[in-house]
Amino acid sequence: MKVIAAIDIMGGSVVRLVKGDPANKVVYSSDPVHTSKKWETAGADMLHIVDLDAAFSSGSNAELVVKITAAVKIPVQVAGGIRTPEKAEEMMSKASRVVLGTMAYSTPEVVRKLAKKNPGRVVISIDQVNGKVMVKGWKESTGMKVADAISQFASMGVDEFLLTSIERDGTLQGPDVSTLAEAAKSARIIASGGIASLQDIVKVRSTGCSSVILGKAMYDGKVSIERVKALA
Repeated sequence: MKVIAAIDIMGGSVVRLVKGDPANKVVYSSDPVHTSKKWETAGADMLHIVDLDAAFSSGSNAELVVKITAAVKIPVQVAGGIRTPEKAEEMMSKASRVVLGTMAYSTPEVVRKLAKKNPGRVVISIDQVNGKVMVKGWKESTGMKVADAISQFASMGVDEFLLTSIERDGTLQGPDVSTLAEAAKSARIIASGGIASLQDIVKVRSTGCSSVILGKAMYDGKVSIERVKALA
């Protein structure tokens, strides 16, 4: 199981939100490049960069993304506000992988084309509440179930999915083990949301997920990349 460090950027700073609420944030660093290099040195297998300003349609941190990808040697996947094919191609020219959410559900045929052109580099975001997929900065429901989303996009050539339990994201309440385990039966799953301890890492590993994203627990010092890697 790979260990991925999250770098959520808002207003040029590294932040963590609780349940995706921009009004409920903690700023951890004013230097995302330094933070990225710190997690690389600690042993992260990959960085997961989220442009929150782009996700909320309030701005862009694209220049910082470029600086980060130039500063580190490990793979970088980028998420947040990638809502046109052109934006996806632009981000793919800078990063190892792109994570698609809103655009994937509104124009799924775009996903088929991108996945065919860039095999293994398109990840679909499944942000769920009570088993239903949310989009547009976690504000709108698609009405689609997690299993249906996996089935649809897997048929289009997508081989990995980022599954986030919104109600647990940034809460340190533990991962949604049952949802992760069910999803991991049919696809490679990156687990996100709720990690609070090393015990949670063991639980995620037991679900068969391919990767785990570390966020608030890592920033608050409740888990370290080194210890997580030893378990993963």
